[in-house]
Parts: sequence; structure tokens; C-alpha cells
Amino acid sequence: METKELLKKVRKIEIKTKGLSNQIFSGEYHSAFKGRGMTFSEVREYAHGDEIRTIDWNVTARFGTPHVKVFEEERELTVMLLVDVSGSQYVGSEAQMKRELIAEICAVISFSAIQNNDKIGALFFTDKTELFIPPGKGKKHILRIIRELIELKPTSEKTDIPDALRHYTNVIKKRSIGFLLSDFKTNNKQELEKSLKITNKRHDLVAVKVKDKNEEELPNIGFVKFEDLESKMTKWVNTSSRKVRKDYKIKALKEESEIKEILKKSGVDFTTVETNKSYIKPLMDLFKHR
Repeated sequence: METKELLKKVRKIEIKTKGLSNQIFSGEYHSAFKGRGMTFSEVREYAHGDEIRTIDWNVTARFGTPHVKVFEEERELTVMLLVDVSGSQYVGSEAQMKRELIAEICAVISFSAIQNNDKIGALFFTDKTELFIPPGKGKKHILRIIRELIELKPTSEKTDIPDALRHYTNVIKKRSIGFLLSDFKTNNKQELEKSLKITNKRHDLVAVKVKDKNEEELPNIGFVKFEDLESKMTKWVNTSSRKVRKDYKIKALKEESEIKEILKKSGVDFTTVETNKSYIKPLMDLFKHR
């Protein structure tokens, strides 16, 4: 992609998502993702209703009247974007591709994070880590994440979410918030569940499942050559057959249901966003229900 075209795309995403973050998401984000703990702020005189255990006995002895320690929420967090950039992310309908939708959501989360003085980093993965961007702050840092996501040409087209989660827990030692953005196409659901549970104990993991309507509904347009974007296997499918379309939908809904069940069992908060629909309500609901 030419530099001019790339900058234009980044700028377009910035304008749209920064406005959304300022107007809609920053307050919800702050409420949904609390600080790691409490930090000492000041000492003041004891007032009725204060916790006895917050009394500072040294200051109380010095002044002869009870004084308590006041604590503030430790706000600064580390947020990591764990982004699936495998071949299946290039699926999309008339609105946009999954990869483009993911880029917008990453930008919204990033702008919300820096408004709350949080650090943001990214890990782009296929069946291996394609790019790791250490957590940082500031608009320039966010624009780099968006630019890299748009421009990245993955060296693989397959997916391995458990491998990405292992890398995440290995490189980010302090407890953080991890946003896992993927379509969750996987053949090993047991390993996925296990890795989600392990990661969610170490970090606060949140999942955003991205899907396209064409993955669930086959259009009635006769014989169509299908190619799996990850395995590169091809086959001809008769989309005019009602049975074929019905079986296709049943299989897609079954897979969707299985992934949702795995996320619930793993204790991971999640939402689903679609390429042909607005992501505002799903994200708002995700933040509100935390």
C-alpha cells in the first residue's frame, strides 16, 4: 500500500473512532476496567463511618486525635490488543471486511485507553506471533498500532489462538486487560478452552468475536467455487440447493454456539460484532455488563 493511501486510511479511522471514543466509550471504559488497586493519597481526621483499619496510629499518637489514611484508585492499566490477522479475516460483505472492522474497534479501545491514562500494546498473530508492539502511551503510539494493522502482510494464513495467548502471558508479566479480537475459527476447541482459562487467571481477558453474514447464510447463486482462506483447499458448492444452504447454516450456528459456550466456561466476557452492522451497541453492552 502506498504511503499516501495508508495515511489516508489511518486518518479516516482516527477521525471516526476518536469521536466515538470521546462521546460514547470513554466513560463506559473507565467504569468497566477499574485500576489494579489502591494507592496512598493523604491523612485526614477520623470521621464517623470511617473504617477502623484505616486509622494511622503514628499520626493519631502525634496529634492526639484519630487520623485515617485516604487511598485513591490506582488508575493506570496496561491494555493489550490480541489481534487475529489470519486469512479468514479477509472475509467480508458489502459493508467491510472483518480485518477493517477489527482495525476500527482496536482504534476505539486504544483512544478510550489513553483518555484514561492507560498504556496500550498489541500482539498481531496467525499461527505464530506476526508482530508485537510493547505497551505505550500517546496518540502517536496509537496511530502506529493502526498503521501496522492496516499495512501488515502476515507470513502465515492459519490461526493458533492458544499460541498467541501463551506469548501474551510470557511477555506481559503484570496483570493487564487483554482484548482478543478474532473470528475464533479453530479445530481444537479443547485446547482453546484450556488456554483461555489459564490466560484469564493471569490477566483480565475480554473477547470480541467478529463475524460476517456470508459465513452463516449462503446466497442462492448456483454453483460457486469456495476456497478456505487458511488451508487454501477449494471445492464447488451448489448454493441453489435448499438442503446445502440449510446444512451450511446449521453447521455455522453450531460452531458459533460452541465458541460462546467455551468463552462462558472460561469466564471470559465477550461480545459479537458483525461486518454489516454497527459495533457501537455490542461494545457498549460489553462495557456496561462488566
